[in-house]
Amino acid sequence: MMESTVAYIKIAAYLGAAFVLGVGVLGPTFAQGKVGSTACENIGKYPESASNIRGAMIAALGMIETSSVYLLIVAIGLIAVGYWAA
Repeated sequence: MMESTVAYIKIAAYLGAAFVLGVGVLGPTFAQGKVGSTACENIGKYPESASNIRGAMIAALGMIETSSVYLLIVAIGLIAVGYWAA
């Protein structure tokens, strides 16, 4: 009975990690594409403001990327729970 419970914990942890990375990264991916696309459009329209737009774009991409890093940390934690489940 105890072995089957441990197996279910491992399965749930690994599936949770796969779900977190597979689905959770879609939002930041689309957001980064939108930020990059908008920055390129605005640099094309206003070339004299390219350095300001580039700086704002890099800051925005850094903030968006932190959510992906948090998802990676959660997934690593779930994998560790699955690995260390006794």
